[in-house]
Formats: sequence, C-alpha cells, structure tokens
Amino acid sequence: MTYLSIFSKTASAPSLLLGKHNGYEPPQRLNTYIYLWKEFDMRIAQLAPLAESVPPKQYGGTERIVSYLTEELVRQGHDVTLFASGDSQTTAHLEPMCGEGLRKANGVCNPQAPFTLMLEKTFASADQFDLFHSHLDFLAFPLARRCGTPVLTTLHGRLDLPELKPVFAEFFDCPLISISDAQRKPLAWANWQQTIYHGLPEDLYDFHPVSHFYLAYVGRLTPEKRPDHAIEIAKRIGMPLKIAAKIDPVDREYFRTVIEPLLSHPLVEYLGEVTDSEKNDLIGNAYALLAPFDWPEPFGLVFIEALACGTPVLAYRRGSVPEIIKDGHTGFICDTVEQMVRAVPWVSTLSRQRCRRDFEKRFTVKRMVQEYIRTYEKLVSCQEERSSHPLTVVNF
Repeated sequence: MTYLSIFSKTASAPSLLLGKHNGYEPPQRLNTYIYLWKEFDMRIAQLAPLAESVPPKQYGGTERIVSYLTEELVRQGHDVTLFASGDSQTTAHLEPMCGEGLRKANGVCNPQAPFTLMLEKTFASADQFDLFHSHLDFLAFPLARRCGTPVLTTLHGRLDLPELKPVFAEFFDCPLISISDAQRKPLAWANWQQTIYHGLPEDLYDFHPVSHFYLAYVGRLTPEKRPDHAIEIAKRIGMPLKIAAKIDPVDREYFRTVIEPLLSHPLVEYLGEVTDSEKNDLIGNAYALLAPFDWPEPFGLVFIEALACGTPVLAYRRGSVPEIIKDGHTGFICDTVEQMVRAVPWVSTLSRQRCRRDFEKRFTVKRMVQEYIRTYEKLVSCQEERSSHPLTVVNF
C-alpha cells in the first residue's frame, strides 16, 4: 500500500505552523514537501534506559514496555537491536551497555558514565539502522539532531516541570511520541507525531472472573502516589489492603517516617516488589485496584494490567486517568478520599468481563506496535525523500 503525506524540511509538526506559544516562537519559514512511502521491514535500534534490565525482573514500567515493543517487532519480522543492560533478555540482537541494571548494580557510583558510553556507541553505528527509537527522555536530542538516521523519542515521564520547556523549545525539530494526550499538554507545541497508548501481550495476565475480598495497591511508595490515602480508604471501609511497591532511595525517609508506621494496621499487608506472575494473582484476585495517585500520571501501566485481569480501577482524576479508565464502566474516577470511599461499594456493579474486553480492544501490544510501525515508516520515508530529490510545493 502506498501513502501520500507531507513533511517539513525544518520540522515535521503541523503545530509549529501555529506561531508563538508560551513565549517560544517556531521558525517562520518552512519548506514543505510531498512524498510517497510504503510499508517495508526495517532495521530498528531500541535505546532503553539502563536503570533496570529489559524486561525488568520486578518494578520498571518503561523497560517493560520497551521489552513488549521489541519482542513484537521481532515477531513481525523486523531486524531489531536492543541497546540495554547486559542482564536483559530478548529475541532481538542485544548490545549490552553495562553489566546489569543500574538501580541494583554494585560499584556504580556515577550512572551518567554508562549512559554517555551508550550514546556514543549507538550513534556511532547509525549507518547500520533505518531508525533509532529512544526511550531516554531528552538525553539523545543533541546527537539526534546531528544524525542522518531518523530518531524517534517516546517520552515516558511527566512534562510539566518548568526546566523542560527551554529544552524542548531548543530541540523543537525532534519527533516525539506521547503516551497520553494529557502528558503532552504542558508542551502542546512540541513536535508530536502521535499519542500511542501502551500495550501488553494478550496472554500476559489471566482474566479473573471472580474477585476476593481485598483491595490492591501497586506502584512506588512515594508522596505523589499517595499510598497513605490507599491505607486510609481501606481503614475507613474495613477492607484488607495488599500493597506491592518498590522504595526508591530518594523515598526511603518518606517510607520510614510516613508509611512504615501505617503498615502495622491489621488490614494492611506490605508485600514489597512482586514479579509478573505474582502480580497476576495479586491484581487479578483483588476486588479493585486503588490508585489514588496525586500527580499528572503520564499513563499508568498498572491501570491496564488491572483491566487485563478484569479488575476495576479506582483512581484520582489526574493526568491520563480519564483517557484510560471509563468512569462507571471499567472503574470510578474520583477527586477526593471521601469520593473514593463512597465508590468502593459500587465496584460490585461493574462488569469484570467489560474491563477485560476494554483491554483487548485498546491496550494490546499488537495495537501498540502497529501504531509505532506506521510512525517509523513515515519518518524513514521522510528521511529518504529529504536525502534524494524532494519536490517543493509550498513556501511559507
């Protein structure tokens, strides 16, 4: 199949034609070209964070998505090289950038050293690939701008921090993927190619048609995730709460002073970090997943893990939540602790089958990869046309 599309010599985002936004003014002259492109197999480099292995052995949402994406691309016949920690497991070609995931690595005092080496090694091999797909936030932007091979960046974190605006204004031409529409709002003028929701393998989690009598909390024990609210909700309704979460070094004092004293309550059980198989039973058997996350959630992988199990989600109205959870159908979206307490009894009216169906329709890895492939092909074809003999059709 052949497609007709348009790209800009200076930047490929149509939003850049809209003029000044929040004090940043895009280029005033853009040369726009028409080109043709078609589907083909590609040589793709996936650049993963080095904090965890790919896939992670326990917690690690970004590395988990990189793994699902990589394995499905290989299954579909693409030639994929994964730049990641040496303890990663993949059917792609693995290029180890360090011995093991840095979060638990011994003897690594400066994590920027392996990242710097990673950037040099990956971009030095640019002629071996049709496209780089970076999951390193903005760290690869300076090299991406100078690279003859297209570089697509998926942003996995929050974008509302003030120090990010000048970075993205400087690198306005770098093509980006958002993981929710809410995530991109603070930088709405950036070079967004598409919003692509995360996806999971359909057989990763089992459907659990019947729940047990407890609530589940899965995530990080950090102030913005409000595990204290989850505990308060469980106590108010008299329902057991099982907590599976990691504690980052920066949050150890918060855990020691705020959360640890709350764990002595007889309704609360802290399980530490759990594996995928353990999570399958923990979330799948839960009456509901509690997600009182009080920050602009970029996506929330645990939401779709719960839906895959058939488990409804109770979440605060923050960030991506209204995009992922269908209020009154696959869960309840709340604004306060009191609202969430009142919503818990109504979970029994929700269909666990509908939760699973919504996952199968919207959040599978096959759907995610199809959308990424379309974006890959557009960028690669754009680069090839730009390097050959483009036809100028419009001058601004």
